[in-house]
Amino acid sequence: MTDFATQLGFRGLTLLTFLPIAGAVVMLIFMRKRPSAYKATALITSIFTLALAIYLAAKFQTGTSGFQFQENSSWIAGLGISYHLGIDGISLLLILLTTLLSVLAILGSWNSIKDRGLAFFISLLVLETGMLGVFVSMDLFLFYVFWEIQLIPMYFIIGIWGGPRRVYAAIKFFLYTFVGSVLMLVAILAIVWWYAKNGGGLTFDILTLQKAGFPVSIAAWSFAAFFIAFAIKVPMFPVHTWLPDAHTEAPTAGSVILAGVLLKMGVYGMIRFCIGFFPQIAVRAILPVLILSVIAIVYGAAMSLVQPDMKRLVAYSSVSHMGFVTAGLFVFNQQGIEGSVLQMVNHGVLTGALFMMVGFFYDRTHTRMISDYGGMAKPMPVAAAFFSLFVLGSLGLPGLNGFVGEFLILIGTFQYAKVFAVIASIGIILGAAYLLWMYQRTMFQQANEKWLTLKDLSAREIVTLVPLVGMAVWIGLYPHTFLNFLHAPAQNILSQVQPYLAEHGGGIAHLAATLFGGN
Repeated sequence: MTDFATQLGFRGLTLLTFLPIAGAVVMLIFMRKRPSAYKATALITSIFTLALAIYLAAKFQTGTSGFQFQENSSWIAGLGISYHLGIDGISLLLILLTTLLSVLAILGSWNSIKDRGLAFFISLLVLETGMLGVFVSMDLFLFYVFWEIQLIPMYFIIGIWGGPRRVYAAIKFFLYTFVGSVLMLVAILAIVWWYAKNGGGLTFDILTLQKAGFPVSIAAWSFAAFFIAFAIKVPMFPVHTWLPDAHTEAPTAGSVILAGVLLKMGVYGMIRFCIGFFPQIAVRAILPVLILSVIAIVYGAAMSLVQPDMKRLVAYSSVSHMGFVTAGLFVFNQQGIEGSVLQMVNHGVLTGALFMMVGFFYDRTHTRMISDYGGMAKPMPVAAAFFSLFVLGSLGLPGLNGFVGEFLILIGTFQYAKVFAVIASIGIILGAAYLLWMYQRTMFQQANEKWLTLKDLSAREIVTLVPLVGMAVWIGLYPHTFLNFLHAPAQNILSQVQPYLAEHGGGIAHLAATLFGGN
């Protein structure tokens, strides 16, 4: 297929990736003392980036698992490093999510940042470039560069504009993620060295290395290093402890981007590298990953149930919901994989919206403690209506997007082993409990007289939330629009692991069937 970017004579993915940082440079040079101008520039830049992502999605050819809009140029020839970009259906959906949430994060932070506003909005745009770069990179060195780029602005967003314990949370976030980065770098160097030593030549090209067929001796250790790095990012149990602190202390925009996009980068890395490079090891990891996933589902939900802080409650719910994502991915069937990727989008929409709502409430009350609220539906009926929709979506109400992803994941998990699907269902029940209990205590119950004169959502805040409502309803009622991008990539993943499932996965599945009544 002749790629679209070449036909139109411009590098579409390059423009998409670097447009945000170009806007940041313009803001830094020309708008240092003009708040209204740099805010508008940040918003316009992010809107144009979103528009370009939608345009590429409209031109994307579904039904093929190949990478489209590829751009490939030699970069550091002596080391086999190339500037290679490309996207498939999985990365396209995550790019759309990234660009949408970036627009809404900027719009939602319009009046919330009182100090060093220029630096804040520049950080958001640099962060957007880093995130987009991760999803379009087809070269390991380039991927690693973008992976590290997105770490820096998020560190500053938490550490400068966060809550009272922001420095502690930022350092903890940085240290956890940096440990993962070092492990990933070691794994990258190991597989590149092995490939070059065995006659393949020095290359960091992802598509080339996926065809290498690494022996178990190198694959097992490299898989472990990659997996730990990405598990920290997800985060999976038990390397999740940085997340609640980071979410609690981050400003609203930081929490929206962290939950909506950065966590998804971990699962995306598992798809591209843990499964793409080492399918023979990935099938041996099915049972351990499923066990850790269902622990995360129940543990995260149980912890959410006892949180007194709204933001911390939503943070622990992310641990639970991301457990569904990793479980669906590693059952290695069509429903599970498609549900896993779709649930990444759903989680970004719904959890991003919940963090946005918490931020709007905090701007008015300067408290996130659930016990301080009560009767908020009376002075803020519009906010209560939006909040109810996002709560219902997060607990999996049919007709909204959260239901579709979880349903597909449960079907896929049930096909592997019934016991894991049953345990995961407990997490859904607990999710309904903590979400509805939070909503009842904040919006209804005994009214707190201090809040009776609060102003309802402004026009800007409503505009920020409406796209998230639209996404929740659209995916909930007509998920085919999004699943259509995932059919071919999911089949490609299955084709990679299928030869090893018969050898290793079948044995694990048989053990699971014997012990737990699976199929």
